[in-house]
Amino acid sequence: MDEAHYRDLDRCPDYSPFFGALGCALSIILTVFGASYGTAKSSAGLFSSGVLRPDRVMQNTLPTIMSQILSIYGLVISVIISSSLIESVPLFTSFLHLAAGLSVGLCGLAAGFSIGIVGDAGIRASTQQPRLYTGMVLILIFAEVLGLYGVIVSILMITRSREGRACLE
Repeated sequence: MDEAHYRDLDRCPDYSPFFGALGCALSIILTVFGASYGTAKSSAGLFSSGVLRPDRVMQNTLPTIMSQILSIYGLVISVIISSSLIESVPLFTSFLHLAAGLSVGLCGLAAGFSIGIVGDAGIRASTQQPRLYTGMVLILIFAEVLGLYGVIVSILMITRSREGRACLE
């Protein structure tokens, strides 16, 4: 074997696609965990406040809906990563795919926790004092943006991963 082929084996080992697949899986798994926590936590507040004010139940579903957007973020990044998974890929590309998956996954997890806690407390408070609803919505938007930051960074990393050299066949 020539020198270029040995360097290519160092840059493109057989196990490198594993890291890209792991990033793909982590992006959807972690965002779905965040979305499920946000849904469960805010739904508890929704149902308890529905006993006192059943006329406000539909208005108070906003935190539950917002937490589900997080899983869409993870799905988008998973689809983008999975479309570029191939058998022979450089470690550079695989590690960037792993980092992109972790970025959106952990940001989605944090945003889901935030939306759940804010949604639960905000729904209970706005049921007793309806003027608090606008403040709750603003804080929920700030919590949702945490997940969006992860998507933006993930897309930047995935774009950067396509600039690397391909492996020799």
